[in-house]
Amino acid sequence: MSESPISNYLAYLVAQAHRRLHVDLQRSLQEEGAQVEQWRVLEVLSDGQGRSMGDLADLVLMNHPTLTKMTDRMVARGLVHRAPDPDDQRRVLVYITDLGLELFNRIKSRVDTQNTALEDHLGESETAALRQLLERVIAREG
Repeated sequence: MSESPISNYLAYLVAQAHRRLHVDLQRSLQEEGAQVEQWRVLEVLSDGQGRSMGDLADLVLMNHPTLTKMTDRMVARGLVHRAPDPDDQRRVLVYITDLGLELFNRIKSRVDTQNTALEDHLGESETAALRQLLERVIAREG
């Protein structure tokens, strides 16, 4: 990696690390016909609980319009379905289907493999320290 003044910024380094991990994971998931963002949706929904689009967008780190388009494609593939919220008929919840759960179970091992490889590369103490630092950054206000 060539040195550049931009690499002095922590936000840039975090973004660069994210990009590296995202590209590697995307390559692996493509072999199963999935995308990283789809894995995130399936992971969140894998507990069988329906989620509103707003909650889902927050949890999977996507903006609403992009999530809506992707969810439409996932519905068309039979991976998820929408149903009215039993507690509020004005809201729609998204649920994983059996087919979605099958795909999730296939791709989860690939995600776990990447995560384990990163943890092994860093070691136990550095993994714990990195997790703690990232959680502090995420929790930071402002």
